[in-house]
Amino acid sequence: MIKTDILIIGGGAAGLAAAQYGARAGRTVHVVEKLATGGQFMYIDKIENYPGIVEPISGFEVADRMQKQAENFGANFIYDEFISYEKKDDTFFVKLRNEEVETQALIWATGAEHRHLNIPGEEEFSGKGVSYCGTCDGPFFRGKKIIVIGGGDTALTDAIYLSKLSDDVTIVHRRNRFRAQANLIEQVEKSKIKLEMEYKPLEIIGDSKVTSIKIESTNDKSIKTLEADAVFIFAGMLPQTQLLDKSLLDNWGYVATNGSMETSLKGFYAIGDVRNTPFRQVVTAVSDGAIAAHAASEYIDEITNNKY
Repeated sequence: MIKTDILIIGGGAAGLAAAQYGARAGRTVHVVEKLATGGQFMYIDKIENYPGIVEPISGFEVADRMQKQAENFGANFIYDEFISYEKKDDTFFVKLRNEEVETQALIWATGAEHRHLNIPGEEEFSGKGVSYCGTCDGPFFRGKKIIVIGGGDTALTDAIYLSKLSDDVTIVHRRNRFRAQANLIEQVEKSKIKLEMEYKPLEIIGDSKVTSIKIESTNDKSIKTLEADAVFIFAGMLPQTQLLDKSLLDNWGYVATNGSMETSLKGFYAIGDVRNTPFRQVVTAVSDGAIAAHAASEYIDEITNNKY
């Protein structure tokens, strides 16, 4: 049985920031991560909009630095799988695949996963031309025909990156305008990227790998086929909240919190992409982590003082 003041489930940007601030406040902190720390950091080729970062830096390098910084302050990392939790009085009892943990404060930082389109060919050609990460798989399709599905920040960011690898990049978006930040839209409009607006994907076609994609007009239902060597899908994210009590979630499956990142369960906090935040960026995730660690530390003081 591991006993700790603060247990953080998830080692992405939010979890790493919470670990640093919690440990720096003098609390014992443990972070549980199933595979490797970094979370969505690992999908970012270059971070260029983080305050103070003048020269672009890879997400992997930032994650590595944040983990080392947290460890320098005393945070501990457990590579294991979360199974369940239970609260008794003022203590959380958490079961991992290979360990059990007793903690005063629990911070949920599991993030979100890529949403799938659930169209024919998507699963069949996953890893054979279908991808959800431009920076991860883009280099495999240098000079090839690339289709990007989506109209948000991630879709446009990755489309811009992919356009540096190929002169044949097309964005397919179901609406007549993008939902992304203005500066990203401006970059796309000034680039050589082709646009298929007001179209939605119907089917991904191929043999041993992707060869084309069928798209349908959202206006007149007409269908056309685009040649493609790769289809990059950015259809939003699914919060990883399946193991949480439904009373903690909003209608979209995100964890509901107050300004201190606290949920309706006292001592339980949620941070980063998993909570119902209006803006999902590295800078906001890091802010969430710092706030939650501070709130958790104050909560521990509160329950400790109440015992005496």
